[in-house]
Amino acid sequence: MMAELYIQTARINETTSLKKCYCTTPFKVANITEDKKDSILRLMLMSSSPGILDGDAYNIKIDLAKNCSLQLHTQSYQRLFTMKEQATQKMEIQLAEGASFCFIPHPAVPHEQSNFTARNKIFLSNNCNLIFGEILTCGRKLNGEVFLFSKYHCITEIFMNDKLIIKENLLMQPSLIDVNNIGQLQGFTHQASLIYLDEYADVKRIQATIMEILVVQKDISIGITAAPVNGLIVRLLGQKAEQLFDCLKMIAGCLPQSNQQKMTAYAI
Repeated sequence: MMAELYIQTARINETTSLKKCYCTTPFKVANITEDKKDSILRLMLMSSSPGILDGDAYNIKIDLAKNCSLQLHTQSYQRLFTMKEQATQKMEIQLAEGASFCFIPHPAVPHEQSNFTARNKIFLSNNCNLIFGEILTCGRKLNGEVFLFSKYHCITEIFMNDKLIIKENLLMQPSLIDVNNIGQLQGFTHQASLIYLDEYADVKRIQATIMEILVVQKDISIGITAAPVNGLIVRLLGQKAEQLFDCLKMIAGCLPQSNQQKMTAYAI
């Protein structure tokens, strides 16, 4: 199935509004902003499909106008079903000057013999704020499907004023690479990452806050590194999808979002 989603925002009376929204089956978009005076627009991306099926090709484009602030939520875990061929997804996000975008999607659950490729391109202008997460599980762990998927490949490229500053390339082919080897997952079954970029953020203070949140978690491995520009990249390994999802949401909830320089209330 070919599917498209387009979201465009506008800044009206100091708040972010949904200017345009176009989507085809199975996509649906709901405005879940409770306080209409809030400067942050909160949208939920929903789907009438149980997951991504063989042959699916999703194309998502998001365009944020100057000084707009958007949180995009997902409704449920992203299931990648058994495939004979493959499925693909492309996401392109454009942030005008002073715009802010936060996206912490539910974990991806690749079923046995699934083959999925995703490509994310994010274009930032000056004074933008980005919070972008990803969580990959080993599959339906409780059903005994542990790393039985064929391929999961996700490339995320982030550009600042059209210059490539970050490129993440996550490729997992369990039949070709032993995930328990040194340099791989080393006994963990789930992984998560979060990229936070903000020209004016106090990165040292934020890193300390993130560590305070994560050190109390059990059975996870934590890595935090400085981004090539002002920001942080957080990587987590664990055994439970919900735990990693909660960790990313808690991290996002303590990060200043948009020009208001206030903590964002990241709620599901």
